[in-house]
Amino acid sequence: MIGALQFLWNSTRGSRLRPWRSPYLRWRVETYSGMHADEIGASQMIHFLWQERRQFLRFLRWTGEMRHDSKSNHA
Repeated sequence: MIGALQFLWNSTRGSRLRPWRSPYLRWRVETYSGMHADEIGASQMIHFLWQERRQFLRFLRWTGEMRHDSKSNHA
């Protein structure tokens, strides 16, 4: 869970109170869904995350695993 929170914290840098404005998250949603990044607002981001919540949680778990693996390889 900590890895997921770290990913979200890092990916929303500069727009933490408005994550739908994060260029990185907009780019990720655009490449995954095909929606244009310029058209993604709060409601579109929330709708997308709700529709894809299982995949999003799976992705966050994966980022946590990758972070953990990279730390254990460096130690």
